Amino acid sequence: MTVSQDLRAGVVGLGMIGGGVAVSMARNGRVPAVYDIRPDASSDLAGVPDPLSCPADVAEASDVVMVAVVNADQAREVIGGEKGLLSAAHPGLTVALLATVALPVVHELGALCARHGVGFLDCGVTPGDKAAENGMVAIVGGERATIETALPVLDDWAKKVVHCGPLGAGMATKIARNVITYGSWRTVAEAAELARAAGVDPARLAEVIDTADPEGRTLLQLLRMRGPDGTLPDAVGRQIEPLMTKDLDAARDLADTLGADVPLVEVVRTRARQTLALDEPLPPSGDDLHQRGLEMMDAVYGPGFSTAVQGSGDPFTDETVDYLFAQVWSREGLSVRDRRLLTLGVAATVGRPELVQIIANGGLVNDELTSDQLREAVLHLAVYTGWCKATATHAGVTAAINAHTASLSPTAQEQK
Repeated sequence: MTVSQDLRAGVVGLGMIGGGVAVSMARNGRVPAVYDIRPDASSDLAGVPDPLSCPADVAEASDVVMVAVVNADQAREVIGGEKGLLSAAHPGLTVALLATVALPVVHELGALCARHGVGFLDCGVTPGDKAAENGMVAIVGGERATIETALPVLDDWAKKVVHCGPLGAGMATKIARNVITYGSWRTVAEAAELARAAGVDPARLAEVIDTADPEGRTLLQLLRMRGPDGTLPDAVGRQIEPLMTKDLDAARDLADTLGADVPLVEVVRTRARQTLALDEPLPPSGDDLHQRGLEMMDAVYGPGFSTAVQGSGDPFTDETVDYLFAQVWSREGLSVRDRRLLTLGVAATVGRPELVQIIANGGLVNDELTSDQLREAVLHLAVYTGWCKATATHAGVTAAINAHTASLSPTAQEQK
């Protein structure tokens, strides 16, 4: 095995990441052999020599080569092409792929290197803008012996090397990390939209977050609360659930009131129990089931709506309460507002203004739909149901709006 102090390093691809890796190594005294399709790619890279003529030349001059290209096709060409690294492979050569590619490509290139007796590591890196200052984390997959061979070179440019598992594990970890990055960007975009719609400068939101959680611990709190087996303790999930659902319901209600588009909030709320790894609660039965149905009926159509059906003893009415409201309307897959809009569409197709009025009134009472949104829904449905049925829909919506407006105080009427 080559002694660590004598390990020769190479870099193929001198963009932001590859160029930064080369600069970090040169600063630490291990000047790499480099290649880039641009002959002048190293001119602004402190301590980095001029590029060689092809990847094969880099392989001849190196024991560990970092490949920092953009995509899979470039990686294939640089590693296995006519003048690629493998065309000049020698015993002890190790290739570390820094590019983010799909897992099948990682295994394909790993197998290709193995056929040539070359070690191969998939090595995701982050954050790329810290490459030139030893500021990146190397997220590595591969055999431990191969990593140990290459470790002195990796340490020259990475502030930390994390061995995630066998070949492909590094890339999988990097891809998962990217999901957190871009998923949080979407979360921030929706939160900023919600703040802006409420008349709050999003900069104030950023100020609150920076001050309250300067190290970003909240972002990974769910992972850190998991037990040794990797699962969230049931007691923790049950403690968090009511707070989580309450806060998300408040966000959803605010978004509805302000007309802000927050689809991620809807997904997170719908999948709250799944996020917290909680089993679905056992469905109620008997009197509990009936009570749940009555409560959901009031939640759907307004307080006191269920009074007319309590104790009726009518089989159809009881099944409506016990099944339709207790088991269908109560499911987490869709919000009450979602189900209301679906039901409004069905009522419009049968041309029953009195049913439309009941459905529309529930939306107004619960502040799920405004009068203007209901009127817009009528116009939309007219295109699909026909103008005659839409006339009945319009009549039901108008009756609901008028009745709801009449029930409000004079001040509330003005606000409407």
